[in-house]
Amino acid sequence: MQIGIVLITLVGYLRFNQTIDTPALVGILLIIIGVAVINIFSESVTE
Repeated sequence: MQIGIVLITLVGYLRFNQTIDTPALVGILLIIIGVAVINIFSESVTE
């Protein structure tokens, strides 16, 4: 699942003081929005 990328980035930012540049931040936001859209609107998700 792509949300793992977001979690790894947050761990790097909080634990190891890594910086997140603008393109990375935009990419993370797109991943979060994409996961939300799939979970809300997709009929193929069965949880």
